[in-house]
Amino acid sequence: MNTLVAGSLRLEPQVAAHAQEMFEVLSDPAIYEFENEPPESQEWLEERFRKLEARHSPDGREQWLNWVVRLPSGQLAGYVQATLLPQGTAYVAYELASRWWRQGIGSAAVAAVIQELATTYRAAACVAVFKASNYRSQALLRHLAFAPAAPAGVSPVEVEADELVMYKHLPSR
Repeated sequence: MNTLVAGSLRLEPQVAAHAQEMFEVLSDPAIYEFENEPPESQEWLEERFRKLEARHSPDGREQWLNWVVRLPSGQLAGYVQATLLPQGTAYVAYELASRWWRQGIGSAAVAAVIQELATTYRAAACVAVFKASNYRSQALLRHLAFAPAAPAGVSPVEVEADELVMYKHLPSR
């Protein structure tokens, strides 16, 4: 996995050593307004990150790609992750501490990961699933040219009643 650069941001491959700093980032209650909850402990998060360092699912079919987002100050702001399926579709997700919202950090970091998925991993499309009430995610995805319709060759994703899905076609492999 490559370290990525997005303007003044560095996206480092996530490892267990990031858990201490990321525990603080992910303990921000504002980021759980729509779903999920903070990690139960720093130890739990470290173990989760350690498992993700394998960079693939237990059966080896999916690639698990996770980056932490480092600011010019050296602080971590959050993460961007992608699950790459064998047919070339990548599910993307991201989380930033609330103090970094609406500053272009999320869109720059996600755009860098999308570029990496297209060029290095030869992904054909990205998919994001999120709670319909999460207007911030919807705005970020629209800014990055995600749309509600699946591109040709990508099967529509089934979602729960309170979720939305958005897609982005990537340049041909």
